[in-house]
Amino acid sequence: MSEKSYTELMKIAAMKRNKMKENYVQDLYIEMLLSEIQLTVAKEELLRKIDFAIDHRDKKSFLHLSGQLKEINKLFGT
Repeated sequence: MSEKSYTELMKIAAMKRNKMKENYVQDLYIEMLLSEIQLTVAKEELLRKIDFAIDHRDKKSFLHLSGQLKEINKLFGT
């Protein structure tokens, strides 16, 4: 069994730390992307419902849905 030198062990440890950082950044990016997709889908659904309320002259639904859309936009800075 060959023993690794201190330098080799330190290089291996550094490579593992770098890999963990890369994985963290990649996971964070994926999470952000999924959140953006969910937000987009939710906004599109609200906009469809708002259009439906307008088409059917449903003021109560329109005001409620518009309020929800404003809140989403406020929360996500859009």
